[in-house]
Amino acid sequence: MKKPIEEWKTILPDHVFNILWKQETEPPFTGELVDEKRHGIYCCAGCGNQLFSSSAKFDSGSGWPSFIEPMSSKSISTRIDDGFGMSRVEVICASCGGHLGHVFDDGPNPLGKRYCINSAALTFIKQTSIL
Repeated sequence: MKKPIEEWKTILPDHVFNILWKQETEPPFTGELVDEKRHGIYCCAGCGNQLFSSSAKFDSGSGWPSFIEPMSSKSISTRIDDGFGMSRVEVICASCGGHLGHVFDDGPNPLGKRYCINSAALTFIKQTSIL
C-alpha cells in the first residue's frame, strides 16, 4: 500500500506521520500500547498491515512495546540504520514502508530478538476467544 509521502501527511496525525515517515521515536513509557495486555493483533498505524500478535509481546522494561517475533516474515522488512552515531536494525512495515522501530539481539530465549516498536506506529485490534 505505497502512497506518496504528501498523501500520508494529509491522512495521518502529525505524531504518527513523524514516526512512520520521519523516523522519529516517541519518548519511552509514553505510548498508549506499552502496557496493553489484552489478546489481539498489533497493526501498522499507516496501512493496517498485521504486524505482531499479543502472544509475542513481552515487557522488556524499555518503555516501548516489545515483541519476540513478527506475525509473519512477510509482515515486516529490515534495513541498517546508521543514524545518531550508532548502527541498528530498523524495522519497517513491509506493506507501506513506514518506520516502526528497531530490532535488537537482547530479547528472551529461545529467539533472542526484541522488536522495539513505537506505540504510535501501531494500532491494536482486540480479539476475543470464540466459545
